[in-house]
Amino acid sequence: MVKIYPHLAFPVDIGVVEDKIVPYLTKEQESFTIWMKSLVFHSKGCTVFDSKGNLIYRVDNYNSKSCSNEVYFMDSYGKILFTLGQKKSGFFKSWEGYNSTGTRFRLSKIFKILPRDSSYKVVMGSRIVDGGDQQSCYKIVNRGSVFAIKDGSGRLMAEVKNKLSDISGLDLGEDVLTMMVEPQLDHSIIMGIVIAYSLTKCKL
Repeated sequence: MVKIYPHLAFPVDIGVVEDKIVPYLTKEQESFTIWMKSLVFHSKGCTVFDSKGNLIYRVDNYNSKSCSNEVYFMDSYGKILFTLGQKKSGFFKSWEGYNSTGTRFRLSKIFKILPRDSSYKVVMGSRIVDGGDQQSCYKIVNRGSVFAIKDGSGRLMAEVKNKLSDISGLDLGEDVLTMMVEPQLDHSIIMGIVIAYSLTKCKL
């Protein structure tokens, strides 16, 4: 069996501790491994590792029999970074994430008459208005097994796709993903958006 990463330990090296000064900002393009499984037995969720194999994020959803209306996105120590909840407005559903610092975003599907691909918009902070027009801050474009997060100008912020084995080059399956995040971005917000997107697909 191919190992996703050789260890599942919490980060303990001094480099990880020092990084907590600016804990989630990418200094350069960084890669993350998303395992769409929870480390908690009989629980849905996901586990996220950095490029060194350190566990940095996790979601543990104990409602394993159905799609939850609320989940908690945590760091490796169990601190809640974002609470994500489902919102309904008429026939439309969206997912909203928020945290204790006031950061807030809402993800909802973009409906098209003749869609060539599946797209979602992400609205941040004060731009979220219930029942009104929302100016999209970011956009998710899904093409097959790959989806990208772009800003309002179309600049790529992150890309998520199936992970390939470093040894054989084989696809590790739908449950193991690679996320590439561009420099100078808060990867905790990017990961929160990825989780919200996964929730629209009932994958958590």
